[in-house]
Amino acid sequence: MSGYLTYKFLNKMKIKVLEKTEGCFPYKFSQGDWFDLVLAEGLELDAPMATRLYRKKNKETKEVEKPRDVEFQYCIAKLGVCMELPKGFEAIVAPRSSTFKKWGILMNNSLGVIDNSYNSDEDEWGMPIVATRKVFIPKHTRIAQFRIQLSQNATMWQKIKWLFSSKVEFEKVESLGNTKRGGFGSTGEK
Repeated sequence: MSGYLTYKFLNKMKIKVLEKTEGCFPYKFSQGDWFDLVLAEGLELDAPMATRLYRKKNKETKEVEKPRDVEFQYCIAKLGVCMELPKGFEAIVAPRSSTFKKWGILMNNSLGVIDNSYNSDEDEWGMPIVATRKVFIPKHTRIAQFRIQLSQNATMWQKIKWLFSSKVEFEKVESLGNTKRGGFGSTGEK
């Protein structure tokens, strides 16, 4: 009976590794609960740049201010995979615990949420980052991790299926066959 339940309630994730990004298939270490994601291409990022120090007199207080703007280099690090999560699930993407220490990069929004509708052959997973120092990060470096969990819109059946499932299984596919959602920030302005 348990074999039937395991097979019947297995949660499958379809994964497409994009062309020219072989080696980006997510993997899990036996010591952890999250799946690691790697860079699809090497990244070279510059250190933060400070603009010139300038003086400005505040009209109201008559004090001299010395503002200095600092600009950080921003990019979306490509992770080389597109995935179709099981229905009723979402993914949480976060930096690995060693990412800042090793590379000096920060994920802009602390963590990312990828819902089930972000699932076409063109919806590449990414990690929005800023660099705090000049750095080169080689291709296939593990910088991010993810886990899947039930979404708030999961049906009762999907919750029961999750409760009785033994694991998540990855299935490598050539195409996900879904309509493109629109990329990062595509759910609207407001």
